[in-house]
Amino acid sequence: MKLREKIAQIALHRMDPETAHGLAIKGLQLGLAPKITPPTSFRLRTRIGALELPNPVGLAAGFDKNAQALGGLLAAGFGFIEVGAATPFPQPGNPKPRLFRLAEDCAAINRFGFNNDGMERIAARLEKRPKNGFIGLNLGANKTSPDRAADFAKVLSCCGAHIDFATVNVSSPNTEKLRDLQGKAALSALLEGVVEARDALARPIPIFLKIAPDLNASELNDIAEVAIALKIDAVIATNTTLCRDELRSPHRDEAGGLSGAPLFEKSTRVLAQLSQLMGPKVPLIGVGGVRSGADAYAKIRAGASAVQLYTGLVFGGVSLAAQIAQDLDLLLAKDGFGSIAQAIGSDRDAWL
Repeated sequence: MKLREKIAQIALHRMDPETAHGLAIKGLQLGLAPKITPPTSFRLRTRIGALELPNPVGLAAGFDKNAQALGGLLAAGFGFIEVGAATPFPQPGNPKPRLFRLAEDCAAINRFGFNNDGMERIAARLEKRPKNGFIGLNLGANKTSPDRAADFAKVLSCCGAHIDFATVNVSSPNTEKLRDLQGKAALSALLEGVVEARDALARPIPIFLKIAPDLNASELNDIAEVAIALKIDAVIATNTTLCRDELRSPHRDEAGGLSGAPLFEKSTRVLAQLSQLMGPKVPLIGVGGVRSGADAYAKIRAGASAVQLYTGLVFGGVSLAAQIAQDLDLLLAKDGFGSIAQAIGSDRDAWL
């Protein structure tokens, strides 16, 4: 981490977490973040659906909810970024405080509740997006919607012309009963509506599915069957967890989803299980506790084709993405892998 970035991080960590996050977004908008030459090693190139990514290190949804800092984030070395979640109508989310920094655990707990500006304002920003890089949108549902499943297709229809992929997010723990949509019948119906909306776009795009880490073996099997049957382009494993095992921070009992280092093992085991269930039929994106090139490498060897980070940036700065990609390249070379594809799943059994 560069000195200027380190100083900024120290200052931000003295503030309320949500205020600090807002200032970080403003800094990225103003171009104050480090401008980094993205790693371009041939070993780092990876494919997710129809996307040929220059490196496998992506930004997870939730960091730039309203697509306000696209240029700054793309300049930070990410191979792809995901914004949102977006819902059909603007909504304020849950009452504050709703974001908690768990420094002792290198973690965070949030209960935002899909606070966002709504699909129309987000679509207007995406329409003016930089032409370089890969940008996706996390699709959400309004808390008071009478038909939450239909909300996902609405957002895609509104924003689909301006993005490179869309993620169906039925795994946030902060919207009541949203995770119920991960059940086999409900999920199939929801995804069928989203796929229909995708197919109606002038330029059809890949559809990803983001799942929770708190699923049992039967539930994971159902998700795998649905993803294969509907030809979903990738599964993102995983969202935040409700588990609170072995946390040290005084904020450990706050309600919401836990992200960061404590999620690494749990999310990687879910990733490996899905890899075993789906094989090469559906690519996987590993999320949860990625803070280093070694973490990213472990996710890939457990079955991921790419990774995403968010909470790691809180403690490692925005330059962390490029550092992870560079370190990952060295690890691949050290073990004799000529590409990400060769490494995918090579150590999966260790996580089962």
